[in-house]
Amino acid sequence: MDVSFLVWAATVIGLCALIAVDFFVGRKPHDVSLKEAGTWTIVWIVLAALFGLGLLLFGSGQSAGEFFAGYITEKSLSVDNLFVFVLIMAKFAVPSIYQQRVLMVGVLIALVLRAGFIAAGAAIISSFSWVFFLFGAFLVWTAWKLVQEARAEDETEAYEENRLLKAVERRFPSTDEYHGTKLFIRENGRRLMTPMLIVMLAIGTTDVLFALDSIPAIFGLTQDPYIVFTANAFALMGLRQLYFLIGGLLKKLVHLSYGLSIILGFIGVKLVLHALHEAGVHVPEISTPVSLGVICAVLVVTTVTSLYASKKQDRQSPKSTAAAPPSGGAPDGHDGRGPLSKDDER
Repeated sequence: MDVSFLVWAATVIGLCALIAVDFFVGRKPHDVSLKEAGTWTIVWIVLAALFGLGLLLFGSGQSAGEFFAGYITEKSLSVDNLFVFVLIMAKFAVPSIYQQRVLMVGVLIALVLRAGFIAAGAAIISSFSWVFFLFGAFLVWTAWKLVQEARAEDETEAYEENRLLKAVERRFPSTDEYHGTKLFIRENGRRLMTPMLIVMLAIGTTDVLFALDSIPAIFGLTQDPYIVFTANAFALMGLRQLYFLIGGLLKKLVHLSYGLSIILGFIGVKLVLHALHEAGVHVPEISTPVSLGVICAVLVVTTVTSLYASKKQDRQSPKSTAAAPPSGGAPDGHDGRGPLSKDDER
């Protein structure tokens, strides 16, 4: 798809305008309700759908199909980011009224950094077609790693700061307490960094680590930098509202890693087949409609099986707890014949 500089500029300006409106609406720190999160989630999904429809009308069916395939893939992969975002929020003890500001700025940092990744990836692909072999092999390896992590029994749920964040914390003195939405304060004549800036950097830089697999994945669906960028932008900009909307449901998506591994493995195979085709080997190529169908089917099946497994586990939990033999006896002052009261727990 041949995109002029004017279209690029109009797209970036349009996205900046949407971001500004989103920021203006949520500029005052507050607890985000499910209604607000749900409304804005729908708004960003509708905007993405309208953009894809515009590609269909003014571009081609191929471009629209690639955008929707890329958008859905990036959206599903970004849900996996939310697990880490929850851990980051807990580690830095971010007050609930400031979490939306943290996510907004963190996502903006991630979007800017991803734009650099996309530009670099497009330049490499245009110069070296054999890089598709590397991208494909990397995605297949990442898919296998996801399966291994999902099957690991002692999976850790601790967040570890990346090296960049550790370097920032060592080099710049910071406070231990939040001071509203301020990023810096002056205390005893010294300029100190607040935890608000640190957690924003944590969100933004951590997302870039996830981009190491999502960027090759979307380049496996389309090599058009314009579609890659816009699909990433729409997927990321709706991530903040999605965090508040499905935050409580994340633990119920127990099969998400398996679904994402299938998607990444499928795209990895697609990339290898494309690379072989480019090298002159007669192999079948996977079309965009087939890719879109496989991705949607995997996500639907993964969501249904996850919710079923979680519901089944919730039904069995009380039974298994009741049937479990007592260990260590009941707390002092409790006869062991009913649920513990708050006083008993203390």
